[in-house]
Amino acid sequence: MARLSREDRQIALGRLQAGQSQSTIARHFHVSQSTISRLWVRFQATGSVADLPRAGRPRATTAAHDRFIRLRHLRNRFLSASSSVQALPGPHRLSDQTVRNRLHEAGLRARRPHRGAVLTRRHRQNRVQWGNQHLRWTVRNHWRHVWFSDESYFLLQRHDGRRRVYRRVNERYAPNCVDEAPVHGGGGVMVWGAINTAGRSTLVHVQGRITAQRYVEEILRPHALPLLADQDAIFQQDNARPHTARLTTQFLTDHHVQVLPWPSMSPDMNPIEHLWDELDRRVRRREEAPANHRDLLQALQEEWDTIPQQDIRHLIQSMPRRCRAVVAAQGSHTPY
Repeated sequence: MARLSREDRQIALGRLQAGQSQSTIARHFHVSQSTISRLWVRFQATGSVADLPRAGRPRATTAAHDRFIRLRHLRNRFLSASSSVQALPGPHRLSDQTVRNRLHEAGLRARRPHRGAVLTRRHRQNRVQWGNQHLRWTVRNHWRHVWFSDESYFLLQRHDGRRRVYRRVNERYAPNCVDEAPVHGGGGVMVWGAINTAGRSTLVHVQGRITAQRYVEEILRPHALPLLADQDAIFQQDNARPHTARLTTQFLTDHHVQVLPWPSMSPDMNPIEHLWDELDRRVRRREEAPANHRDLLQALQEEWDTIPQQDIRHLIQSMPRRCRAVVAAQGSHTPY
């Protein structure tokens, strides 16, 4: 009986009631004829083809315990199983695994949380307002004119806990199985870039602390302005202090640059964030990992130039969906 799923049992029962022989049905499902015979006997005796209750270990929790565990973890999703064991009322001898099993039954499993920006009530309101203002924007008439820009910092060595090592038992501390990590990731490099449906900027190395003066003289004037020569071009930047300083806004105004208003704490609305992730993955996939900051910068610039333009176009085409998503989420975090 264990070799037949519940759906197969129902199909087999229907064929038996239609008059097919047990041997024919057994051959169809690749089971023994006795399996079909027992199925028919069980249906005649109980009116069902479901498995009969089996004797097993008594359940360690009561219905009240199950409800307490479920509600406790629904109210605070970051609680540990051990904390719920200690918080359970009354005498009991439950293990952490028992609590996990009850959570699994309720459809709750421990997973890596999504990391998002801290959103206040004002942030959410501004995000919803921005989403509503751009709901009717289309890629053809609006978003294709926008140049999305941003800075990003890339570590020379990143250790995020996802890397795995294949080792035998008792090889945990073997030299070839230890992932040696320098302090603070060994440093890194910051770069600036901009993307559009029709192209991309050069990847600019940003050395040291960026100020409004440096942002204007080292990024906007030599790299951004040539991209914005078209009168329909729109420039997007986030609300970092160098971007919103009076010097920067005056420079953009003097050069008649149309700037897209941007809600604070909204990296999920900027498609270039996904491009940074792709750029990082491409560098990590290289057979020879960058050994120093110069190698890392060279690898970033090489991979930046090889990213297909179709990938960038596809990211920007997601902007209407991003606007709908932030409105639907009432300004909260979105899947982007």
